[in-house]
Amino acid sequence: MKTKSLYYFFLIVFFSVCNLSAQDEDYQIKEHYDKQEVDIEMRDGIKLHTTIYSPKDKSQKYPIIMQRTPYSSRPYGEDQFRSKVGPNEFLMKEGNIIVYQDVRGRWMSEGIYDNMRAFIPNKKGKEIDEASDTYDTIEWLVNNVDNNNARVGTWGISYPGFYATYSLLSEHPALKAASPQASIADFFFDDFHHNGAYMLSYWRAMALFGYQQDGPTYKAWFKFPDLESKDQYQFFLDHTPISQLDEYYKEDNIFWEQFKAHPNYDEFWQKRGIIQHLSKVKIKPAVMVVGGLFDAEDLYGPLETYKNIEANNKNYNTLVFGPWSHGDWAGTKKRQAIGNVYFGDDISLNYQKNIETPFFNHFLKGNGKGKEAVLAEATMYDTGLRAWKTYEHWPPKKAVTKKYYLGENESLHTLPKPNEKVEFVSDPKKPVPYSEDIKMVFTPRKYMTDDQRFSARRPDVLVFETEILEEDMTLAGEIMAKLKVATTGTAADWIVKVIDVYPDDAEDYEETQDYLKMSNYHMMVRSEVLRGRFRDSFENPKAFTPNKKTTVNIKLQDIHHTFKKGHKLQIQVQSTWFPLIDLNPQTYVPNIFKAKKGDFKKQTHTVFGDSSVEFQWLKN
Repeated sequence: MKTKSLYYFFLIVFFSVCNLSAQDEDYQIKEHYDKQEVDIEMRDGIKLHTTIYSPKDKSQKYPIIMQRTPYSSRPYGEDQFRSKVGPNEFLMKEGNIIVYQDVRGRWMSEGIYDNMRAFIPNKKGKEIDEASDTYDTIEWLVNNVDNNNARVGTWGISYPGFYATYSLLSEHPALKAASPQASIADFFFDDFHHNGAYMLSYWRAMALFGYQQDGPTYKAWFKFPDLESKDQYQFFLDHTPISQLDEYYKEDNIFWEQFKAHPNYDEFWQKRGIIQHLSKVKIKPAVMVVGGLFDAEDLYGPLETYKNIEANNKNYNTLVFGPWSHGDWAGTKKRQAIGNVYFGDDISLNYQKNIETPFFNHFLKGNGKGKEAVLAEATMYDTGLRAWKTYEHWPPKKAVTKKYYLGENESLHTLPKPNEKVEFVSDPKKPVPYSEDIKMVFTPRKYMTDDQRFSARRPDVLVFETEILEEDMTLAGEIMAKLKVATTGTAADWIVKVIDVYPDDAEDYEETQDYLKMSNYHMMVRSEVLRGRFRDSFENPKAFTPNKKTTVNIKLQDIHHTFKKGHKLQIQVQSTWFPLIDLNPQTYVPNIFKAKKGDFKKQTHTVFGDSSVEFQWLKN
C-alpha cells in the first residue's frame, strides 16, 4: 500500500473507530447543529484549535461533551460538517454541545507535540500539561458557549481515551463525567510495548507520532514508510536486526529515536504513564471505563485505569467490557465478530443505547448524584456463553484461585511435579508466527481470537491442556503465569497463551475463513509476552544464567470467558511471536535496538513441571 493510500486508510479506520459508524442517512447534522471554530488561548499563550457543534434548538441548556484528539478535529471550515458528532447517535439526536479539539502541536493547534506528555502535579506560573490545557479549555467553554448548563463530560477512544483520562487530573469543577475508552495508559505496556517487548507490528504506526509539524496545518505532515512487500513476516525477518529499519525512519522521527534511546522502563517512560498519577489528585467526576476483551492495542490501559481509580478514589467508577476489538463499540454493525469467531447481534448498538447514553445523561442532564443504579459496578460480556453479566465488584469477590501446573505429555495437573521438564529449541531464523495470514497489516487485531492449531503443531511451541470438560468453567479476572524455566542462552522472551479448544462438532460461522473449520478450533482467549530480562525489574534488566532454573512471572490481562462443557482449556508456551514482537537475540545485549546479527543464537529452553497458570474461577 503506497504512502498516500495508507494515510487515507488510517483516516478511514480512525474515524470508524473514534467518531461514529454509519448513522441514519436522513439525519443531517447541518440541519440540527450550528458549527463554530475557535482558537482557545492557554495559560502560556499557545492557542488550541477547537470545533464546537451546538444544537440549533436554543429553548434549553445543554451539557458539553468534549473530545481532545491528536488525530484531527476535521473537517475544517465552519461550513464543513461531520456526518455525525458525539459518542453515539442517541446523544447526538437528543441534543448536546459536542466539542472537538486538536491537542497541542497537532493539526490546527499551536505548540509542540509530546507523546503522552508528562503530568506536572504542582504546576507553577505558566507550566502546562494536558491537565492544564483541559482546564483552560473547559473554563473558556463554560464561560463563552451559549446555552451550556455548566456541566462537561469527556470521552475518547484509544489516544483520545488517554486525554479523557488526563481530564480527570484537571480538577475543573464543571467536569462531571469522563469516559476513557480503550485508553492508552503507559507506552511500556500498551500499544508499542508489552512488558518491555517491542511491538514490531506497530512499527509503521510510529510515523503518526514521530514527526513534528512546522505549525498549524490541515494537511498531513508525516509520511508512512513505503513498503513493497505484502508479507510482513518475511519483510521483518529480512530487516533483522531491528537496526536495519533505520533506513525508513531517520533522526527526524523523534518517537523512533526515543524508543532506541530508552529500551528500559526508565524515567522517560515512567513519567509519561498516566496510571501512577491517578492517586495524586482526588478524582470527583463520574468515570465509565470502556474496553474490548479482544483489543489488541489497548487492553492494559482501560483495566489498569479502572483498577487504579477504584483503589485510590471514592468517586462513581464503573467498568464496561464487551466482545470487541479496538473501538468496535462505536460502530453499529449488526453481527459482532472478531476474526473467525461470532459473538452476537447488535451488541455495540445496545451498549450505546443502554449503557453509554444513560451514563452521560445521568451525570450531565440528570441529578448526577450517587450510584443510583445508573449502571452496575462492572458490566462484562462472557465471551464463551455469549451473554452480558453484571457484578458488584471487579474482579468478582466470589472468584477463587484455580491453578494448573504444566506437566509432561501435554497435560495440565493440579499438583506440581518439579522434577518433570519439557524442552524446545528456539531458532531466531525461524520464529513462531503470530498469525497464519500472509499480509501486511497496519496494526494487527484479528489475531486476538485466531485459531492456534498452526502453532500447537510446531516443535518450538509447548502445549498443555485439560481433558474434555464435563461442566462449564467460568474464568473472570486476571491470569498469572508463574513459570519455572531455564535456557542455554542468556536472554529469552516468554509467551503464554490461553486457548479454548472447541469440540469436534462445532459449527462454522459466517465469518469463519474458507480454509478453516470451527471443528477443533483453537480460539485464543488471552495471551501475553514478557521480555525475560525484565522478569525482576522493568527498570533494571538482567541476563539469565545459562541452564539455571529461574522464575518468570507473567501477568495476562483480565478475561471473562466460560469454557463450556465439551471444550478443553489449553495453555501454549513459546519464545518467539513474530512479527508481533521483535526478535530477542537470545544472547543478552544491553539494548536490542542495537543488536548485531551475530548476537542472534539458537537456544534450548526448558519449562519445569512446577510451572503454573493461575485463574480466577467463578464456581457455579
